[in-house]
Amino acid sequence: MPKTTPTARRLRKSMTDAEALLWRRLRNRQCGDSKFRRQAPIGPYIVDFLCWDAKLIIELDGGQHANDPSDRIRQREIESLGFRVLRFWNNDVLENMEGVFETILGTLR
Repeated sequence: MPKTTPTARRLRKSMTDAEALLWRRLRNRQCGDSKFRRQAPIGPYIVDFLCWDAKLIIELDGGQHANDPSDRIRQREIESLGFRVLRFWNNDVLENMEGVFETILGTLR
């Protein structure tokens, strides 16, 4: 078991409001018939939402991520593995869920 797995399991049990709202729209293949997983380990990282088939990762960021250089490094490393990464602020999800959903759906097409 990778060392990130216990942390991923813990994070799955404690969603933010934005994560819970987006998960309600992504789960059960509601987004372009794509299967998403929550808090999925990718190498040394845990990503918020992952669609393996599309190699798409969706990250939700709170204020603690503003201008955080480690996020840029993390994203470059994940993208070097062949994944596309979409990032949204929590407020984007909470205030414009339809716009976020349409962006994700458009990326999956």
